[in-house]
Amino acid sequence: MLLLALDTATPAVTVALHDGSGVLAESRQVDARRHGELLLPAVDRVLAEAGRKLDAVSDIVVGVGPGPYTGLRVGLVTAATFGSVLGVPVHGLCTLDGLAHASGLTEPFIVATDARRKEVYWARYEPATPSRPVTRLTEPAVDRPADIADEVAGVPAVGAGALLYDTVFTGVRRDGPEHQSAAALAALAAAKLAAGEEMLPPQPLYLRRPDAQVPANYKVVTPR
Repeated sequence: MLLLALDTATPAVTVALHDGSGVLAESRQVDARRHGELLLPAVDRVLAEAGRKLDAVSDIVVGVGPGPYTGLRVGLVTAATFGSVLGVPVHGLCTLDGLAHASGLTEPFIVATDARRKEVYWARYEPATPSRPVTRLTEPAVDRPADIADEVAGVPAVGAGALLYDTVFTGVRRDGPEHQSAAALAALAAAKLAAGEEMLPPQPLYLRRPDAQVPANYKVVTPR
């Protein structure tokens, strides 16, 4: 097994290589505006650091969000292209699950990322046990923090969304992961594949309409 994991659903452009036993190399750069510029050089850098070639990859793992439309699609399109060229399977994992796996928390907790528009993407989790990895208890959701204050107050929480709205996520763990790590995503995927668990299709979890919209008063002008 040689997993190439990547995720662009958060401001972090992150790539990792995992051989089924451990992470061989990882790259992470936080830049919300340059996903398309940074991703492929990061893949090259990780492969070079691990001393592996792209054609040795047996599986692709990609974070499917939730995340903003523009950044998220960069990782998904890249993963699909690699999978097609190499003839290997492409597996999807919820981006929040990667953050949950990296949290190291041993009690029920929340992961929340910044969804912009004064909203967060979030979900609840059960911690990992010796027999299973971290488990998501709820479907990913997008909400204004004030609307979920009673549900999340005092509950341990990690992620950029929890840090940004710490007056609502009062149990935020500041020593927890803020942005996604492809190393954590790869480790979680390796555990799921080893256990024969089914993963998500590599399709985006947008949860809402894209920011870019056609103007309401747009007029089509056609030549006479």
